[in-house]
Amino acid sequence: METAYVPDPTRYDQAHFRRCGNSGLVLPAITLGLWQNFGGADVFETGRAMVRRAFDRGVTHFDLANNYGPPYGSAEENFGTILRKDFGLRKHSIGLRNELVISTKAGWDMWPGPYGIGGSRKYLLASLDDSLRRMGLDYVDIFYAHRPWKDCPLEETMGALATAVQQGKALYVGISSYSPDRTRAAAKILKSLGVPLLIHQPSYSMLNRWIEDGLLAALDELGVGCIAFSPLAQGLLTSKYLKGVPADSRAKAENSSLLKDFLSERNIKCVRALNEIAKSRGQSLAQMAIAWVLRDKRVTSALIGARNVAQLDDSLDALKKLKFTATELKQIDSHAQEGDLDLWRQARIGMD
Repeated sequence: METAYVPDPTRYDQAHFRRCGNSGLVLPAITLGLWQNFGGADVFETGRAMVRRAFDRGVTHFDLANNYGPPYGSAEENFGTILRKDFGLRKHSIGLRNELVISTKAGWDMWPGPYGIGGSRKYLLASLDDSLRRMGLDYVDIFYAHRPWKDCPLEETMGALATAVQQGKALYVGISSYSPDRTRAAAKILKSLGVPLLIHQPSYSMLNRWIEDGLLAALDELGVGCIAFSPLAQGLLTSKYLKGVPADSRAKAENSSLLKDFLSERNIKCVRALNEIAKSRGQSLAQMAIAWVLRDKRVTSALIGARNVAQLDDSLDALKKLKFTATELKQIDSHAQEGDLDLWRQARIGMD
């Protein structure tokens, strides 16, 4: 008989929260994402242990999407099981639900045919209903349009997000990977519908700095929060690649999104130099990379993934040292150069 999970009663004592834009919502400085390692093809108990550990360390925000897995949908299904088993969420009990911020998204491919991808009202609202069923929820806290979509009017996509709020199926809405101009346009449409844009989720790391060129300023101007995904550049900003490519690396996987081009000689040289700076700060490279993303107060939260509890703990320990000296930031800037890591740039091209 398994031992019932009892959350750490001191979980909020050292927790770090930041206000999300101009809203009344605060988010933990680090959010756990379930993009990798939480699907049906993964070990359920490993993912379950990570969710428990994250919550015990003050992580209240869990980020999902309809097609996280593999297979698609399985991360949400597994998370729903964890909510029932460990967080007391059942038919006649909300358990710890009110202590959690749960987000999901739709926009990338989910099911076959023309209605399983994109920004249409039909796809977004059907996907949200499916996500709620998989997780066993009445609502999510944040529902995102997961990507910009050229072949759908922005008014339709934002209208679908507003409907999700009006139907009580989402408390807040967000967007992901939108350009500064399209972000402004989306916020304007949502405002006209009486639903504020809460948050933007862009990729951001020391080797992928595109949001510094206008997006952060736009979010600040609009009062919109920012949650940065892939702050570790999909593992490049860790100790993993300092001595080459390990045999079990995602970079060697057949369908890996970490392209072989990422591991260029130039990028590895930058990573090694950044690792030396991290060591001088008494941090792992991953910890410094997360802390660096959070150095800008316009960034509400850093969205991380993890393979196991030990890796999760290492990343969460970034919160123990968030401050940088001016000298350290200057040293980092000399090596934190664009590394052609923005896989999501293609989705933004031609949108404005």
